[in-house]
Amino acid sequence: MESKRLTSLITAALVAIGAGSVAVIAGVSSASAAPVGAGSYTETLPAGRSLPTGCGSLSTNPRQYVTSNAPGGAVPTNDWWSSLLYKRIDCQFSTPLFAGPAAYKPGAGGMGLSYQTDAAISGSATGTGEYHYPYAEHVRVGVDGLNATQALVDGWSDWTVSTSLSGGGRTLRATIGRGLPLSYYQVTGGDAVITTTGPATAWSNSGSRIGFSIGGHDYVAWAPTGATWALSGTTIRSNLAGRGYLSVAVLPTTASTSTADKIALADRYTPFAHNHVTGSRLSYSYNQGASTVNTTYALTTTAREGSGTGTVIALYPHQWRYLTGSTPLAQSYISPRGAMRILTGTQFSTSMKYTGVLPEIPAVGDSSGADLTTITNYLNAELNNPADFRGDDTYWTGKGLGRAARVAEIADQLNLTAVRDSALTVIRTRLTDWFTASAGKTSRVFYYDRNWGTLIGYPASYGSDQELNDHHFHYGYFIAAAATLAKFDPNWATAGRYGGMVDLLIRDANNYDRNDTRFPYLRDFDIYEGHDWASGHGSFGAGNNQESSSEGQNFANALIQWGQATGNNAVRDAGIWIYTTQSAAINEYWFDVRNENFPASWGHNYSAIVWGSGGAYATWFSGEHEMIVGINMLPITGGQFYLGDYPAAVRNTYAEMVRNKGSEPTLWRDMLWQYLALGDPDGAMSRLRAAGNYTPEEGESRAHTFHWIRNLQALGQVDTTVTANHPLAKVFSKSGAKTYVASNITNAAQTVTFSDGRTLALPAGKTVASGATNWTGGNATGGGTTPTDPPPTGCGEGALASQGRPVTVSSSEAAGFEGALAVDGNAGTRWSSTFADPQWIQVDLGSSRTLTRAELTWEAAYGRSYRVETSANGTTWTPAVTVSGTGTGGQASHTLSGDARYVRMYGTERGTPYGYSLWEFKVYACS
Repeated sequence: MESKRLTSLITAALVAIGAGSVAVIAGVSSASAAPVGAGSYTETLPAGRSLPTGCGSLSTNPRQYVTSNAPGGAVPTNDWWSSLLYKRIDCQFSTPLFAGPAAYKPGAGGMGLSYQTDAAISGSATGTGEYHYPYAEHVRVGVDGLNATQALVDGWSDWTVSTSLSGGGRTLRATIGRGLPLSYYQVTGGDAVITTTGPATAWSNSGSRIGFSIGGHDYVAWAPTGATWALSGTTIRSNLAGRGYLSVAVLPTTASTSTADKIALADRYTPFAHNHVTGSRLSYSYNQGASTVNTTYALTTTAREGSGTGTVIALYPHQWRYLTGSTPLAQSYISPRGAMRILTGTQFSTSMKYTGVLPEIPAVGDSSGADLTTITNYLNAELNNPADFRGDDTYWTGKGLGRAARVAEIADQLNLTAVRDSALTVIRTRLTDWFTASAGKTSRVFYYDRNWGTLIGYPASYGSDQELNDHHFHYGYFIAAAATLAKFDPNWATAGRYGGMVDLLIRDANNYDRNDTRFPYLRDFDIYEGHDWASGHGSFGAGNNQESSSEGQNFANALIQWGQATGNNAVRDAGIWIYTTQSAAINEYWFDVRNENFPASWGHNYSAIVWGSGGAYATWFSGEHEMIVGINMLPITGGQFYLGDYPAAVRNTYAEMVRNKGSEPTLWRDMLWQYLALGDPDGAMSRLRAAGNYTPEEGESRAHTFHWIRNLQALGQVDTTVTANHPLAKVFSKSGAKTYVASNITNAAQTVTFSDGRTLALPAGKTVASGATNWTGGNATGGGTTPTDPPPTGCGEGALASQGRPVTVSSSEAAGFEGALAVDGNAGTRWSSTFADPQWIQVDLGSSRTLTRAELTWEAAYGRSYRVETSANGTTWTPAVTVSGTGTGGQASHTLSGDARYVRMYGTERGTPYGYSLWEFKVYACS
């Protein structure tokens, strides 16, 4: 519930800083509906409804501040740099851009830089308060005589952006990015001029490099070879030897850093100074067998001189704690997110454990005796109003749908079919209404705006229309409820019925398909900082912001549940990557579970709002301590167990809330008790039993609160040391004794294996708990069977036929990158070729098989042009798929047909200066 409920409570410091299956979208020209299966949306703005608003003609022309050089497709929103493009406050330039470790702000004279190491703290340790590393410019990079009137966006990639400034016959193009201590510039029309806010002190000035200090920080600027720098007072000038490019870096130095050490750091950075970053790209994979999420963050560089590659990269805590294959330098930068550690190169990789989610916590404690009577009475009280809708807009509709989904899940566990079916009927009826457009319909309708590449639901709320706020919050509830419904009514969820509309909501908020240009890729998710941003425009003095990180996780969990329920692994895996990455980020940046990231003098161990420049113990809508803390807990579902990964932090956060309030909670008591149950289930249960009558939070029910706390009391705490080879599985530990839980939502028996060797047999449709506590229940058998695409052949999707089979390759880059590593089923190992064209990898399936598809999971070194070829004998090859100049890396799936024994990827054009590299090369075939 992020920037959606701005009323009276923004602290004085913040005010001060702020002042500073693929559904096909068809074109329609009238109010008639555009069909998506049995559902529909409209492309005619409903009467009386609003478009995104901003400066000038932005409502209908979101490319008003974008140059023709920028990528096509839907424009990004909800990013750290969005105020450059989505101008609302500063119609000429932008509000500050907090990239980390540096912050930037374009202006008439060039690009300003700020690197702050001292936090500005407001408020108190027991009341509302904030910390910020505010933008305070020390350096501006420009061109002599530049007098720009506006900043235009000239290009972007996954976590970089380029802006263009022009005026007075001069131009400056600046490229900045997340985790980039260096910024890169191209200039025309005059000398490069670096202006400082006071007289700068040069501690090194030799040839084309100058190192200087200003405002207590150290910077280095590099001009082309043959150029020199002249320092006079507040001006540093170079003619760049007529070659028009330069780079500037801030160093991770302190007041005690010696000149020799500064020069040594500058020497370390110099080999990368003229390798301008020209692109950034995420790739990820989920290894179900090992329950690991592997992520690669890759940068493309172009050498302005020489032939070097790579750059200097600063990693956030949620990245360097899970770093694989690299060792950071000794120094680190200070940032609003904590220490940023430094690498050099073109990429880095992380590996995190996915510890699982559940449709709902199992009824191990309330399925018998007096507690069964209690929960039964609570559920029966919901029979006639399971959703308890509090409003008709997208947010409050979503909250009601989420409430009904919890009721349905619990009632199903306890075989209260009348209650379950009542909740499912409400979900089905309300979703079907929202997913059906008709001429003249203005409410409960989705509108697609082609200019913005967004799907807006009306009635909108909290800026979801005019500011493109919070789509992941609102739509996560819709998707989660649809996932619950899909397990019991799989026909409703097919692409031919309403599954396509659910998919559009997913793609709007966080499009998982790079090839789908109707929506921006991962709109709401900051790929590099590892969490969502709520504001579509981010036009605040403190950067972008997000309050309810838990509602962001509700969206991620919804993708996991929907993908698992409908057999859509692309959606499921996107959800798992977002969920796992964001779990780490939330525990670092909202809860600071290790007490390392917040300023030591701030006094709080929890931040309700994360800002680009800092954090706040405050909300957008209330000053009550219960809401300040509770906003990052709701909604409690089977996807919120990450909140219990650090039980001591749970107890500390709850204790801080009680201390600050001066008493136990009187508002949102149910949410806070459910959170406390993840760290102290007995304490939470005693509070609930003693409470008597209380007012539930608007999206919560008494039934769910009792069910959650009572069953955590029986199970104990989350155990993150054991994982499973099944997405819907979780382990709990109480007094050292483990309970293993997994959920089977299909109509066929399954066996789940846990990482400690324990196995669990799951009958069709059952959730099973085994170990210290035992229970079996549930009746959902419709999951995992909904087709998302037509099967490629008569034998369906086929089975994985390539894993472990013999492999032959044209070359290998080095030892440890052999071809067999692309078919070993381990997403953390890879084949990599030498740096030349062409290259190939082929797999022998052992006998002639009827082929169905090939899946290629590219590392950062991908093929721009390649063929998938088949052969009966390994000598004569037939092209089955040809990709000509359109390969973009990531995960690529290609339909195959016919019979063959051998399959190969034959690369003809590399997408990077490196070779071809595949994490996995999978071939599927019929028996």
